[in-house]
Amino acid sequence: MELDDFKQAWQSLDRRLEQQQVLNLQLFKDGKLDKTRRGLRPLKLGQGVQLLVGAMLMLLAVPFWVQHRDTVHLLIYGLLVHGYGLMSILFAARTLTLINRVDYAAPVLIIQQQLGELRTWCIRCSLWFGVVWCLFWVPLLLLFFYWLGADVWAAAPLVVYTLIASGFACLGLAFGLIRWSRHPRRSRLAKYLEDSFAGFSIRRAQTHLDEITRFTKE
Repeated sequence: MELDDFKQAWQSLDRRLEQQQVLNLQLFKDGKLDKTRRGLRPLKLGQGVQLLVGAMLMLLAVPFWVQHRDTVHLLIYGLLVHGYGLMSILFAARTLTLINRVDYAAPVLIIQQQLGELRTWCIRCSLWFGVVWCLFWVPLLLLFFYWLGADVWAAAPLVVYTLIASGFACLGLAFGLIRWSRHPRRSRLAKYLEDSFAGFSIRRAQTHLDEITRFTKE
C-alpha cells in the first residue's frame, strides 16, 4: 500500500470514528432527555391534582361565605379557604406553564436554564405554601367543625386563640430553621432544604442534564 492510499484509509477511518462518536453522543443525549421529560411527569400530575383540590375548595368556600356574610367569623373562614383554593390554582397553573415551556429540542444549556427557572419557582411555591399552611389549617379546621355542627368560635373562643397562637409558633419555627440554615457552616443543611423544596422530579431532571454535559466534555 502506498503512502497516499494509507493516508486516505486513515482519514476515512477517522471520519467514521468521528461520525460514530457523534451518533453515540446523540443517542445518549436523546435517552437522557427522554428520561428528563418522563421524570417531570410526577410533578405535572401533582400540579393537576393541586388544580382539582383548589377548584374543590373554591366550590365549597364560595357558597359558604356568601351564605354567611352577616356572621363575621364564618365569613372569614369562607374567604380564607376561598383564597387558599385560588392560590393553589394559580400556583399550579404557573408551574404547569413552566413545565410545558421546556424545549427539549433546544441546546442543553437552554434546557438547563428553563429547568433552573422551574426549580426557582417550585422553591418559592414550597415556601409560600409552607408559610400559608402554618396558619391556614386553623380556619379549615374550624370550618370543618362548623359543618359537623360545632361553632368553636361561638362556644369557646379561647380555643380559637390557642389554635391561632400555635399557628404563629409553627410559622416562627419555620422561619427560624430557614434563617439558621443560612449560616455558612450549615451550607449542607441549606442545600438539603433547597433540594427538598424544589422536589425530587426537578432534582432528577437536572441530574440527567448534568450527565449529558459531563459526557460531552469527556
